Amino acid sequence: MAYALHFAVTVLTCWLTAQVLAAAAWPGRSPRVAILCWQGVGLALGLSAMGVPIALGLAPYDLPTGSALLALADDLIHDRLPPGLGVLHLAGVGIGFGIGTMLLTTTARSILGTVRAQRRHRELLTLVARDDPAAPGALVLDHPCAAAYCLPGMRPQVVVSAGTLDLLDRTELAAVLAHEQAHARERHDLVLLPFTALCRALPWFGWVRAAHERVALLVEMRADDKARQAHAEAPLAGALRRFAAAGNRITPAGALGLGDRDLDLRVHRLMVRERPPRLLGAGVLALTTTLAALPISLFLS
Repeated sequence: MAYALHFAVTVLTCWLTAQVLAAAAWPGRSPRVAILCWQGVGLALGLSAMGVPIALGLAPYDLPTGSALLALADDLIHDRLPPGLGVLHLAGVGIGFGIGTMLLTTTARSILGTVRAQRRHRELLTLVARDDPAAPGALVLDHPCAAAYCLPGMRPQVVVSAGTLDLLDRTELAAVLAHEQAHARERHDLVLLPFTALCRALPWFGWVRAAHERVALLVEMRADDKARQAHAEAPLAGALRRFAAAGNRITPAGALGLGDRDLDLRVHRLMVRERPPRLLGAGVLALTTTLAALPISLFLS
């Protein structure tokens, strides 16, 4: 029972940490560290959601979760069970593994769905997109609406619309291309994937959906920072303002788009630059790393 309590406390701590991270101002000043913190919370939540019913089911063994699982496997092989371990205990173990299976299958389905959408869009781009010297390294889609997005994958592709070429000046366009290339280089699609899986596997946790939205915004802020390093604040801020004013924006499924999230907030962040809170960020990162390490240690013990 003590091990189940450890897992349950970890779930509660994940919730509390998520509330603090969502309400804090510092993640916007240090998005890379904040993303790592959210990843620690997500890993701890997934493992602990599995661990609570498994540990409850294995309570009669009075062993750490990993050792108790091995003991249960050995007992099942030899067709014996310890006194006090009944159908409800086995059901708890089954529920825990069911949650784990759901996490794995939703992750696999998310990957397959995204890959299919990206493949279809790449096939479409080969038919309708074109190279343009005004947008080096990107494909241009003849569409009047503003669009700039990265189609991630093993062969990432940056795409902008003809409407974007008309909307932005040369320096703004260069900053936008740098933003999208940052998504491609740092594989931000893989950062978001576990949170998408958690949303689907644990739909009763509304704060998990909120965490996904927060991480998606931090990913955009991280790409903004990379573009700012190469092209300063003003061109990218100007591009974001123009995208906000343009209204209709298009981003296909499976892509990461420039104008998807909180443009006004991102412009303000670019123009009011603050130093990253290194000490605070390191402290929270250490906390979330410890949070993720606890369920791992219980499963391995």
